[in-house]
Amino acid sequence: MPAVWKYPEKAPAQSGAFSECAGDLPPLAQLVLRPNRSLSRTGLAWLLVILWGLLLIPLIPLLGKTALWVMLPFLLTVLVALWYSIERNTRDGELTETLCLWRDKITVTRTGPRQPSQEWTANPYWISVTIKPKGGPVDQYLTLKGGNREIELGAFLSPEERVTLRDDLENALRQARSTPQSTG
Repeated sequence: MPAVWKYPEKAPAQSGAFSECAGDLPPLAQLVLRPNRSLSRTGLAWLLVILWGLLLIPLIPLLGKTALWVMLPFLLTVLVALWYSIERNTRDGELTETLCLWRDKITVTRTGPRQPSQEWTANPYWISVTIKPKGGPVDQYLTLKGGNREIELGAFLSPEERVTLRDDLENALRQARSTPQSTG
């Protein structure tokens, strides 16, 4: 699933552990969202090898003829165009949304391939999680509203994944609101 929840254990503030959430204290919960990747690098290599083999079949009758050299550049162009389009799609899919939840703060950081990172911060006590079954840009459109700003979350997820994410997020917010504040 493209949504991964992490619940860091209680640890000292300077433990040296890596977290995608910036802050002195570890978050109560961390969520990392990424789009589904259905084709791995190995899968792409196999796809191109199989396609090249299939594209060579029509060239067999042309062996030893000048028509082979006329057809070959067109077949190579098809192969390169496919490779380029899949590579571009893979780069565009390197989108990440990271949600970090503390008792007194929630942050959502969206990192895209060709745009600067965007960050949103609010108080979890005032956050409302809304899902619009129809009428949004996508079915089951999931938004977080805090303060005077509303953001979308997980627009690249399937409608079923967004419903599950809403339930998980509401549970995490409920736990953050009920967690007693630690005294330093």
